[in-house]
Amino acid sequence: MCSLIGWFEALVLGVVQGLTEFLPISSSAHIRVVSAFFGWKDPGAAFTAVIQLGTEAAVLIYFRHRIWDIVSTWARSLGKPDLRAEPAARMGWYIIVGSIPLGVGGVIFKEQIETTVRDLRLVGTCLIVFGLLLAVADRMARNELTLDKNLNTPHALTYGLAQALALIPGVSRSGGTTGAGLLLGYRREEAAEYSFLLAIPAVLGSGVFELFKIGDGETTPNWGPTILATIVSFAIGYAVIAWLMRYISTHRFTPFIIYRVALGLVVIAAVSFDLIPAI
Repeated sequence: MCSLIGWFEALVLGVVQGLTEFLPISSSAHIRVVSAFFGWKDPGAAFTAVIQLGTEAAVLIYFRHRIWDIVSTWARSLGKPDLRAEPAARMGWYIIVGSIPLGVGGVIFKEQIETTVRDLRLVGTCLIVFGLLLAVADRMARNELTLDKNLNTPHALTYGLAQALALIPGVSRSGGTTGAGLLLGYRREEAAEYSFLLAIPAVLGSGVFELFKIGDGETTPNWGPTILATIVSFAIGYAVIAWLMRYISTHRFTPFIIYRVALGLVVIAAVSFDLIPAI
């Protein structure tokens, strides 16, 4: 039996995943960093991808009416040309288009995603660098465009490229895509909403693919702890979405940026002084 992760570790990592998935601070980085500071083995990319199914279930429930409108309108528009100009139908295509860069990047850099990019020196650097980039985007944001009126194919691809960068722990899927939206001029809550919607096919696809690796040998955790972490991440993630959507409508991302830079510096220092292993 694989003993890579016990029940307590799974509980802690489920809480970490739920708290950090939707905040612009990188959940994959936190899974990696928390494991290192506790002296636990790296749970791996497969475990991280699977427990993200929990937080993604929170997205599906929180945005269920919006998602149903998009899916149903898009599907009907395939046979009814008069529906193709509807915002919901166009959003369906924009989610598909925006998902392409991540899918391509995931296939091309599959080996690096599971090995090289999990180096904590790179994780710490990405936390700092992309935190500062988010600060620039937040400061330059016009905060005026909306998804239904202004989203188009070039914008969807820009969001998608930002999401693809989040294959590297420390970048942050929500931080990268929301930051891209801010640079394009979108309102914070609009940028965040598209970020969450865009993540659905990517997270579901990755999580389902990695499901087959759970419990397979000594490099992935058992099913029991993985399921526990997934359930915990769902419960906490739902609460975080509800809070974040209210918060960003009236606040900047400054607290998250300060936190990212501070954590990145701590991680790099800890590795430099051999307090935690880089790999």
